[in-house]
Amino acid sequence: MVSKIGVPKEILDNEYRVALTQGGVKTLVSQGHTVYVQNNAGIGSGISDKEYIQAGAKIVPDAASLFERAELILKVKEPQDTEVQYFNKKHLLFTYLHLAAKPKLAVELIKTGATFIGYETVQTDTGNLPLLTPMSEIAGRMAPQVGAAYLERPHGGRGVLLGGVPGVEPGEVIVIGGGTVGVNAAKIALGMEARVTIFDRSLERLRYIDDLFNGRAKTMYSTDHDVETMIPHADLVIGAVLLPGKAAPHIVTAETVKKMKPGSVIIDVSVDQGGCIETVHTTTHSNPTYLFADVIHYGVANMPGAVPWTSTHALTNATLPYILKLAHSGYDAILDDKSLERGVNIHDGRAVHPGVVEAVRHFSKAALLDKIKKK
Repeated sequence: MVSKIGVPKEILDNEYRVALTQGGVKTLVSQGHTVYVQNNAGIGSGISDKEYIQAGAKIVPDAASLFERAELILKVKEPQDTEVQYFNKKHLLFTYLHLAAKPKLAVELIKTGATFIGYETVQTDTGNLPLLTPMSEIAGRMAPQVGAAYLERPHGGRGVLLGGVPGVEPGEVIVIGGGTVGVNAAKIALGMEARVTIFDRSLERLRYIDDLFNGRAKTMYSTDHDVETMIPHADLVIGAVLLPGKAAPHIVTAETVKKMKPGSVIIDVSVDQGGCIETVHTTTHSNPTYLFADVIHYGVANMPGAVPWTSTHALTNATLPYILKLAHSGYDAILDDKSLERGVNIHDGRAVHPGVVEAVRHFSKAALLDKIKKK
């Protein structure tokens, strides 16, 4: 099978990543596939149209032209409102979707009849999330440096230096969740010489983290009592909870946030799945923060988009083996790859991933009740 593959330009606020490097294009073209890249799609990641052309891509002027020509669409972020109109039954989209936190979008995508596979729900037999991991690593590593900047007084923070200095205690960082994001956040925070506490609900994971950091990070089993007790003492709280394909549960309540010190900072990396901190909502790189109870909240859902050169190359490294399978076999690729099968969110006009099915059901029920009330 020879596929026609499309790489559109991302239009989310300050999203500079692109779904495929010129190296990825060259690999696909060498195997007989046609790759269409929208004009200037890679410019934010430092990849020019000329470089794509040299790799064998065909440049098209706009999204409408690209979707008309291509069948397999490769993106970084979920379709935005103006992009949904381009999809029809011939299309298979491979991208980050996070639809469990966006049931309204899921309903609109279902109507298109297209197939949607989420990077974040591609899962191996051992439970690993190979396409989410590289962006989780990047977001985790970014969180302490972003938090450190917002703790500075000119940015409205408490004026705390995370690493402290001799004679002055370092800042207190609390990480909620000990997965890939949490471990990478802790690694950078420890490198900045902050005091770090990691909460998780898996004792096995906490043992691993304790061994990994040789006791330099404090580990705590996540109970409501301990979270409520510890959070008010933090200078920086990093939310890093993930339930694959499902909305993140609220671990930190609004009442607990109200007890935090004025000028302290919250960064919820799990905001693209709804967030694990009750007071966090999605923000953008253009307007990244807001105050609640005098606490700075940062809820940018596409943090890795701020470091696109690194992110784009890391993403292609992870996705290319799966892209090749989809290019060769189309939707039938899932028959031979259970990881890809788990990644399917929507197919043939219906939600198929359990997390998305649950989210759509709740959304539809709420919409129906609202309609009845209005009558």
